[in-house]
Amino acid sequence: MTVRGLIFDFDGVLLESEYAGNLQIADYLTRIGHPTTPEHSMAHFMGLSGPAFLAAIENWIGRPLPDDFHAARAEEDALVLAQGLEAVAGAVAFIEALPPTLPKAIASSSSSHWITTHLDHLKLRHHFGDRIFSGAEHVARGKPAPDLYLLAADKIGVNIEDCAIIEDSPVGVTGAVVSGAKVIGLCAGRHCGADHAQRLRELGVRHIAASFDDVAALLFGDVSKPG
Repeated sequence: MTVRGLIFDFDGVLLESEYAGNLQIADYLTRIGHPTTPEHSMAHFMGLSGPAFLAAIENWIGRPLPDDFHAARAEEDALVLAQGLEAVAGAVAFIEALPPTLPKAIASSSSSHWITTHLDHLKLRHHFGDRIFSGAEHVARGKPAPDLYLLAADKIGVNIEDCAIIEDSPVGVTGAVVSGAKVIGLCAGRHCGADHAQRLRELGVRHIAASFDDVAALLFGDVSKPG
């Protein structure tokens, strides 16, 4: 696969936050009378942001969310931001091995504060500089629209067709495929079940990676020399 730029999703691709976050959502919804599993939460809410995220949950429970939902989320987020989370297996080594001259960006539904704080915990922020883009802040239409990826490609100065997007969620890959980029569906995070790869394929993803070694092999051919 020949690419001139890389665009990374963040949660579930670089940071092991998807399972923890969806477990918290599922526990909260179950507690207020709407039994929900982390697997259901990941299947239906993962990758969404802002109004689309809230609408998906409210559609599932059939009523507006209680006011304390936002307080519960904020409390959990504050704890996680202070303590940090682990990286997806292989992510740090992969980023550190990339050529410094290869244009790269993050395109995530999360806030810039969330992304940069966790990049600092992982000691990866300097690899991306200001090329960090939030679907909640930088575009009018977040994922699953392709707008965030198109913005990221424009900002790193690479045609979207010459970029590879590394995504893990069904919502994310939907927009990534529409964007015209080469899409790698990453199934390396703890949130990826046995059927995850097939779900991504059904959304049009041609390249599936079970690990960052697989990503390196797809992009560079030699897993030992991603640069």
